[in-house]
Amino acid sequence: MSSNIRLALVLHNHQPVGNFDAVIEQAYQESYKPFLDVFADYAGRLKLSLHTSGCLMEWLEAKHPEYLDRLREFVAAGSIEIVGGAFYEAILPMIPRRDRVGQIRSYSKWLESRLGCKVRGMWMPERVWEQSLVSEIAAAGIEYTVLDDFHFKNAGLDPQQLYGSYVTEDDGRVLAVFPGSERLRYLIPFAQPHEAIDYLRGIAAEHPGSVVVFGDDGEKFGTWPDTYRHVYTDGWLRRFFDSLLQNADWLHTTTLGEAIDAVSPLGKIYLPDASYREMTEWALPTERVLEYEHLSHEMETDPRWPQLKQFIRGGFWRNFKVKYPETDEMYSRMIMISNRLDEALADSHGYDRALLEEARTELYRGQCNCPYWHGAFGGIYLPHLRNAIYTHLINAETLLNKAALGSPASRNEPWIEAAHGDFNCDARQEIYLANDKLAALISPHRGGSLYELDVRAIGHNLLSTLARRPESYHRKVLAGAGGSMGGAKSIHDRVIFKQPDLDRQIRYDSYQRKAMQDHFFDNEVTPAAVANNEALERGDFLNLGYEAKLLRNPHRIQARLARDGNAWGVPLRITKGFTMEAGSGILDVAYMIEGLPPGRPFHFAVEFNLAGLPPGCDDRYFHDGRHNRLGHLGSKLDLENTRSLHLVDEWLGIDVGLRVSEPSGIWTFPIESVSQSEGGFELVHQSTVVMPHWLVVGDSSGRWSVTMQLIVDTSQAESRHEKDAKTPVAASV
Repeated sequence: MSSNIRLALVLHNHQPVGNFDAVIEQAYQESYKPFLDVFADYAGRLKLSLHTSGCLMEWLEAKHPEYLDRLREFVAAGSIEIVGGAFYEAILPMIPRRDRVGQIRSYSKWLESRLGCKVRGMWMPERVWEQSLVSEIAAAGIEYTVLDDFHFKNAGLDPQQLYGSYVTEDDGRVLAVFPGSERLRYLIPFAQPHEAIDYLRGIAAEHPGSVVVFGDDGEKFGTWPDTYRHVYTDGWLRRFFDSLLQNADWLHTTTLGEAIDAVSPLGKIYLPDASYREMTEWALPTERVLEYEHLSHEMETDPRWPQLKQFIRGGFWRNFKVKYPETDEMYSRMIMISNRLDEALADSHGYDRALLEEARTELYRGQCNCPYWHGAFGGIYLPHLRNAIYTHLINAETLLNKAALGSPASRNEPWIEAAHGDFNCDARQEIYLANDKLAALISPHRGGSLYELDVRAIGHNLLSTLARRPESYHRKVLAGAGGSMGGAKSIHDRVIFKQPDLDRQIRYDSYQRKAMQDHFFDNEVTPAAVANNEALERGDFLNLGYEAKLLRNPHRIQARLARDGNAWGVPLRITKGFTMEAGSGILDVAYMIEGLPPGRPFHFAVEFNLAGLPPGCDDRYFHDGRHNRLGHLGSKLDLENTRSLHLVDEWLGIDVGLRVSEPSGIWTFPIESVSQSEGGFELVHQSTVVMPHWLVVGDSSGRWSVTMQLIVDTSQAESRHEKDAKTPVAASV
């Protein structure tokens, strides 16, 4: 038997929905373009399979269509196979079944039209796998995909059984799956080319006729830290390609499609729910990650460890929605809108179909996986990625409203609506208030807090916040920074501080940072103690449940919430109301506290977190309501006897004002997390806290009350939009 083997090189290029243009352009110049430039000299002699996410493809089509024209030429010549997938790189178990099939089909259609290819295979986003996906992937017209060898080891296969494809099945539908080599992921491009060749030579000697798959991020060829110099300036990629050609008598590069057609599957397999190994570790609760890391370190010199390790599995991807409740909020909002779209599509006459298709595209963009989890990359810790997801989801809902024929929204008239239901899939009721300007979600059981506030005009959720919480890598931050020791390293092996003194910035929150959260503090508490979450909570109103009911009239709806609790052991009752009117960008809030003992002051505070309004910029600032600036949006203010405070983001075109009927002190401070990204550890602004607070004393009946208005003014953005819409576009010459 011949000792020849086939090597399938599978690259995955991706940029998240909402990533900055400059970041994507840098990746293009450092990875995508130079890789093709080098590969062009080897085309016809080497082959590879390439997956580019749809969000990146749309950007390339707009910014660098010449790149897609080059791809089309490589496809026509048979040098590159185009691999499809979910259009906007959704992790498939995260989205409804109908959207899984829809995303895959729509992207295959787009690729076939633009690149002149036949899409047969797909990239599995983050290799997150559940066996029931098989039938849906097959129904979408896909024949094969790539997972990690970790999936197959979890199914009980020996490492020597991982050189080829397997057939798997669900509900009578069949899919071929390739195991991607973890060993090659760490060798390419970080080790010298001959090390990868030697590894493959050993496989060829023991498993002639086999197929070995390398599947990994294209960004590691130039965009990952230190890799551009290593891969291109120092010539690693050319040396690797030269090595492949020098060994072409026994090592043949192939596409996945050619491998499927030429080599019979090794057998049948059913794979357990999994993702790549590192992802399963990140999905664990933080304390379990620390235990896992400690155990691995303790056992690494034990001769039994290689055998034991293959039976150790980490966590389950879906539990990122538990580890990060903010992920669950984003996910649940996406499900709400997907369900609404599905109901609208089932109505053949009541909706504008063109608008529904626009809404579907916006929904699909809002399913991009990147901010729904966190590992070595910033993920959910990156506010601009969370904001982008909410922007597309809000836009999808706005389009759904306009698509309903005969509705006030379709006629651009003011409207208002309210509903209650289990909107975040936790078996408890939430409240949804919405009009033509705003949409609000309220959680009665979580302290009666407001956990989402959407501004339709700019597609922005002012409550896309993130609490500060322990992460396993914080122990590295506390231990101090360590630079690269020379040469390119995997991002998993780097300890780099992007800012000094991060070890002093680590803080943790005991609750989610949202709005309308009710605190009782000691009278002499300091703003710093409150900001650091070190102030003692003297009441039980912050996280416990409120009773709720809706009060309606045709143009005005109020959600009224009440709780019998205590502060300092004194029984108190808080009643608060959220009121919204048709056509208004104002959320009216009223508070009443009852049961206050005569003459005793209680320090009461209401917390508002406002997200997506970055600090440190001249065009993003506080003002006092009379346009006197008070500092940028990361400023720590300690205002006294105040009735009004505004936050302005001129870039977004929004002015958010808080007005109170009873003069108050107002604290402001930033919520900043220390998080991990591919570039190192960094301090990330998550929200700005605005906290009015009073020393409240009851009247003769033991009552105290206050009214507040949260005023959302987007007239600047709307005016700018109207101006842009009226500006004529110059004709092409």
